[in-house]
Amino acid sequence: MGAMAALGRGLAGAASAVLGGGRRGAAAVCSAFIQPARCYARPVRRKIRDIPSHLDDLPPTMMKKEYANVPIINSVDDVVKRLLSLEMASQKEKMKIKTQQLVEKVRRSPDDNGSFEVQTAILTAKIRTYEEHLQRHPKDKSNRRLMLMAMDRRKKLLAYLRRVRYDAFENTCKQLNIQYALPPAYSRRVTKRWVVKKAFCIKVFQEARKLKAPERLKKRREWQAKARAAKEKQAQSEGTAV
Repeated sequence: MGAMAALGRGLAGAASAVLGGGRRGAAAVCSAFIQPARCYARPVRRKIRDIPSHLDDLPPTMMKKEYANVPIINSVDDVVKRLLSLEMASQKEKMKIKTQQLVEKVRRSPDDNGSFEVQTAILTAKIRTYEEHLQRHPKDKSNRRLMLMAMDRRKKLLAYLRRVRYDAFENTCKQLNIQYALPPAYSRRVTKRWVVKKAFCIKVFQEARKLKAPERLKKRREWQAKARAAKEKQAQSEGTAV
């Protein structure tokens, strides 16, 4: 009722302003219609996208890493179990379990905690978490930088495994679902400046060899003379021995 009364008063004011005529009357008409409409304005909210996470495959009934191997955990109440399960866990605690699962797939032995395969698994879990975070917050440059650093480190580890232990490299890529792309061959765009610089460097190298040629010739003759003297001395020693 209050809004309708305000609208009626606005229309009455607009009519009187129009009857008064002039530019002032037109401005009064606009303000009369805008004023009631402001009460009904609503902010436009973006619809949040449902981004899939690599932590979705963890069952909510699984216990946290700290309480998974506790013997008394099976005899506690259901409410306590729910509080200690992944349903009430933070993302950091879920990340610990996910990282442990990836490490178990590629480790060489039960005591292996620092091999190249284990490091690759840990970096893979971090990279996938960074990717999900950047899909929600694309302007977060700090985490983007950390993700690129982790990707570069993982690329170096995989390149080493591919060069040294190819079977371990294949197994790591298969178990962690990593699509490894070969690095491109080095190629440099030929420019006029680069051609001139290369020709100048070759010319400088040739001139330096010409300047050092007499010294090299002198050393070579000295070596030849020493070798000839050693050969003659060896022949003389063999002749006296006979």
